[in-house]
Amino acid sequence: MTSPQRNKGNAAEREVAHLLADLTGWAVRRRLQEGRTDDTGDLEGVPDTCLQVKNYADVLRAIREGLPELRKQQARALSPFGALLVRRRAGRWIAVMELDQLAALIREATRPEGPAAVTTTDPDPEGVPTR
Repeated sequence: MTSPQRNKGNAAEREVAHLLADLTGWAVRRRLQEGRTDDTGDLEGVPDTCLQVKNYADVLRAIREGLPELRKQQARALSPFGALLVRRRAGRWIAVMELDQLAALIREATRPEGPAAVTTTDPDPEGVPTR
């Protein structure tokens, strides 16, 4: 990645980390591990969640490339949840996740007894930890 692209990506990660911190009250920040083969996501501080950030002009390309990366990072991080954060034109951020990720999040959010302790030792066939 060239320096201008890297700078653009780093700025996007800082921006969305700040926005998430403001929205949640958690200490969300960039995870400094660019180019590592054991990458576990772009942001840290959101419990049990792997977050990948993309700031491409082509949103469909960002999703096409980002979701497979997210799966790999999520498996390495042993995170039960994952989301791809994509910047749209005009600066608006969207969160993208595969249907099984959304279903797991909804199941957990609507448990009558409240959220369960996270179990991250038993990955599913695609390598993403399950509950």
